Amino acid sequence: MVTVLSLGGSIVAPDAPDTVFLPAFETMVRQWLAEDKERKLILVIGGGGPARVYQNAYRAVLAARKDGAATQADNSQADWIGITATRLNAQLVKAIFSDLCQDDVVYDPTAPIGFTGQILVAAGWKPGFSTDNDAVVLAQRFGAKTVVNLSNIEKVYTDDPKTNPDAKPLDTISWEDFRKMVGDEWTPGKNTPFDPIASKGAQQEGITVICAGGRDIENTRAILEGKPFKGTKIG
Repeated sequence: MVTVLSLGGSIVAPDAPDTVFLPAFETMVRQWLAEDKERKLILVIGGGGPARVYQNAYRAVLAARKDGAATQADNSQADWIGITATRLNAQLVKAIFSDLCQDDVVYDPTAPIGFTGQILVAAGWKPGFSTDNDAVVLAQRFGAKTVVNLSNIEKVYTDDPKTNPDAKPLDTISWEDFRKMVGDEWTPGKNTPFDPIASKGAQQEGITVICAGGRDIENTRAILEGKPFKGTKIG
């Protein structure tokens, strides 16, 4: 049984690698996998703080150019910066689980992939796609019907609660309604509960996505065990 867990960079490395969260997460995952040797876990790792810091630096340098008008940032270049950050974070997670993850970090979810241990770690792929999309592609390839998306957002809201005090949290939402909220286009660093391209793919493949706060380790375990949890089910 394969489970796909998309671990947001805001959880792994909000500014720098979170050495409080990571040991707690590791302990929970190891316990869960040890209870059933048939369980397999794909961890797809985001870019987090390092991605934003370097993308913002790139944009700031272009804006400060003295040889003429400010140059507009190239989304492809910004994407590659973010992708590189995901790969650094993913390599850290692979190292933490090195005894359970014998395969190299996956950079291309469409390429031939070995899955010899209980854990497979994946990172960003190419411009135009976030790690959410990688998680959907890997779920489809390995027969997982659900992607668990852990970030710093505990639930999907009807609107951005930071700007709209009337925004309401949702326990469930259809793909049709969710996609109306997030749109159809991906831009590097876009802050949505699940990215638009990945949402389209998940809807087409009949994959359910659960969005939940990643720092609540016990809640994550409840999701993995099919127990009641705090979060939003999209499907």
